[in-house]
Amino acid sequence: MKLVLTCEHGGNYIPIEYKALFINQEAVLHSHRGFDLGALDVFQSLKPIADFSKFSTTSRLLIELNRSLHHKNLFSEFTNKLSKAEKQKIIAQYYKPYRDAVEGVILQYIQEGETVIHISIHSFTPIWKKVERRVDIGLLYDSRIPKEKDFCKVFKAKILRISNNYDIRFNQPYLGRSDGFPTYLRKQFSENYIGIEIEINQKYSRNNQMADSLKTLIFGAIKQCKLE
Repeated sequence: MKLVLTCEHGGNYIPIEYKALFINQEAVLHSHRGFDLGALDVFQSLKPIADFSKFSTTSRLLIELNRSLHHKNLFSEFTNKLSKAEKQKIIAQYYKPYRDAVEGVILQYIQEGETVIHISIHSFTPIWKKVERRVDIGLLYDSRIPKEKDFCKVFKAKILRISNNYDIRFNQPYLGRSDGFPTYLRKQFSENYIGIEIEINQKYSRNNQMADSLKTLIFGAIKQCKLE
């Protein structure tokens, strides 16, 4: 088994040629809309057990790396007004190099006869539409795929065996079969690919760093899954 680790929303970087689109938008860029707070910190803590890892610090408000090219939210309200040629330039410079690199490595592993576990690290805002989200850690997968469901059951059990201090739920606060990078990759690799998104509540993030106990917990659970 090969572990591929990714983080699509690791930062809120805006390339200099597009900064004019974000004048006086610092608050948005530093909010959960600009990037996934604490996600890159968790990603970095997990890198030692990954066979391949890749992250992006380009803001999702420039282009959404976790959406398909046809998705209506591929470009944000700040970039959607750009010309078709400018959008294609952003796709060529920031979107395709990231996604193609990950897809290429997965293809290589599968061609070598390996099973790939792809874990994508994300975080979510604890308050949505004035309602508190109760979940601490969400494990997102496609419920139609038994091997993904089974992996998440084992993963959750291993987390709880280490600590029962966190509320862990399946396909919350989002559905794992919704449009996303793993959703796309499932269509490319119908065999030997397991795509899981880990969503972590941003209430555990301080100064873009997640709680050490939480990182240690996830590290231990993934390592145990990888060794089996």
